Amino acid sequence: MSLDCGRTAEAGTADGDRLFARRPPPDSAPDARRHSIAIIGAGPRSVGVLERLAANAAEFRRPGEHITVHLIDPFPPGAGRIWRYEQSPLLKLNSMAADVTMFTDASSTMEGPVRPGPSLIEWAERVREGEIEIVIDDPALRSELKHLTGGSFATRRLQSLYLDWFYQEALRALPENYRVYSHTERALRVDDLDSGTQRVVLDSGVELDVDVVLYSLGHNGSTPEREHSALIDFAARHELFYLPPAFTTDADTRALAPHQRVIVRGLGLAAVDLTVLLTEGRGGRYERSAEGDLRYLPSGREPVLLLGSRRGVPYHSKISSKIVGDALTPTFFTPEIVARLEAEHESLDFVADVWPLIAKEMLWAYYRELFTGHPERTSISWQQFSAEFTELEPQAVLAADARLRALVERSVIDPIDRLLLPEFDRPLAGRTFGSEGELQAALRDYITADLTLRTVQQHSATLGLFMGLLTSLFTLSPFFDSPVWSAESRVRDLNGWWLGYFSYIASGPPGHRLEELLALSEAGVVEFLGGELSVETDDDRGQFVARSPNLDREVRASALVDARLPQSNVARSENDLLRSLIESGAGLEEVARDAGFSEATGRLSVRRGDTRVQSASGEHHDRRYAVGPYTSSPVVGAFSRPRTNAIAFRENDRVARAILAQLGELG
Repeated sequence: MSLDCGRTAEAGTADGDRLFARRPPPDSAPDARRHSIAIIGAGPRSVGVLERLAANAAEFRRPGEHITVHLIDPFPPGAGRIWRYEQSPLLKLNSMAADVTMFTDASSTMEGPVRPGPSLIEWAERVREGEIEIVIDDPALRSELKHLTGGSFATRRLQSLYLDWFYQEALRALPENYRVYSHTERALRVDDLDSGTQRVVLDSGVELDVDVVLYSLGHNGSTPEREHSALIDFAARHELFYLPPAFTTDADTRALAPHQRVIVRGLGLAAVDLTVLLTEGRGGRYERSAEGDLRYLPSGREPVLLLGSRRGVPYHSKISSKIVGDALTPTFFTPEIVARLEAEHESLDFVADVWPLIAKEMLWAYYRELFTGHPERTSISWQQFSAEFTELEPQAVLAADARLRALVERSVIDPIDRLLLPEFDRPLAGRTFGSEGELQAALRDYITADLTLRTVQQHSATLGLFMGLLTSLFTLSPFFDSPVWSAESRVRDLNGWWLGYFSYIASGPPGHRLEELLALSEAGVVEFLGGELSVETDDDRGQFVARSPNLDREVRASALVDARLPQSNVARSENDLLRSLIESGAGLEEVARDAGFSEATGRLSVRRGDTRVQSASGEHHDRRYAVGPYTSSPVVGAFSRPRTNAIAFRENDRVARAILAQLGELG
């Protein structure tokens, strides 16, 4: 069965909306132009493109033209799978409400018109003031909205409401010649018809014939890698519990028994969310003493969580201090410097050519805030320090050579303020502990110090470090898909450790989550395993075995969780649509290749600029586009911090304009 509009979810048709639950009547004008777009995926990135279609519609509009947009996703439009309302109320954003927006603003550089709108906190304020009307049935959510501040970390359910409202706003912004249909189904494949029309096949059997397709599928799981497959088989043979990398909201941990020992490999956001669900989510609660100390009161239904990773420490918490020193401006890593590197190198290596410059920029921003914002914590002036620091080679700064160490030691009074990148990156490297108790105490001391550095105003230099890293990411991101990167650097660095390093510093949990982790450790619900964690299997005893060089011991358990998101791989994707795209040859897995090196990246190859999908023949399809973390475009979030000229918004604008231009070419 092939339809122009297909089956749709039930939806309202109030005046001003552009979402319909039935096919529109045929246009009576004989010369009416009818075009259609299928957006596969309806999460925040998809509705971000929908908003850009609305923003650019007037420029591309032609007389008599009617455009139908199909949004295809089994999860609700706006929020999508990851941000759907139906998830645990304990899970939160790891960004403050003031740092989340879906709207372009004055900082946005794009061809299409800028259409500002409220950030998450501004939206909440307008809801409280009655300017925006939404219905909230949950008393806890109403209370959260009432007390939300710019520094709050909203629940994912509240973010879901914001994303749903943004979706409704995007619908209302569309002109009257647009119709949007929401299909709560999965797309299985897209076929090329002889006419050039794209046929989208849904899991219900319905077929939608459209002019243009945008793949916007968000984060996707993939079939297990070899290591994870072996662990799955081992767990099945010995009736153990093993959870491979998964989206925490979707993971089934009900089989974990109270007091069962669970090795958790990973200390990032996935591990934090897992810990929340297995403690508070099982009835435990926190209590603060009169002295301000946080205690965890177990329910008795929690497993014992044994946490370790390569670094052995959690991601750094979010920062609540403010910049008080001189304004931070990029100095050693700027767009002009990156453009010059791109022009001067036939093959650019991130570690050799770029990373030292970013490292110097980060430390420059850190010490600038320390010396100009808190001169009482230093023994020389910023002018003296900066003059000597500027003379250091970037590689010397990255490696923290003797000259930098000497400069820092004689000019920074308190050791807690002395930042050197090797120790910062691997705080447990080379350390050994005489007992399990010493290791637990050392980790608690580390987390306590991290909270102090990132929440106490006198340590706002840590915010300087963060801003130096963040501006460097903004500088680098437009060059992520530059053809001058060496193939090895593209795989090893840009799509490898670099994003993990950024997350370790900038994408950690709210500070209160680390305070809770301390309380869980004191309560014996959480134990730390150390860094450079290795996990093996013991077939004779049917156990998982974990070891760390930080402590001479082995830890045995009947359960193992790999607490991280599944790695995107289009060839092994659990998404039928992505797999069929590769298997049919209509899409191509990107391969980083140059002299002596060739390796698939796991990403869908798209054209730089307009994100047209590349086929196995090397040609770029003129009717298919793709955006998201599974593509070869720079990895960006679906929403962003206000006033940062968000890359995702710029790409959304380019893609929307390319699609509208393509429809115009079809006549």
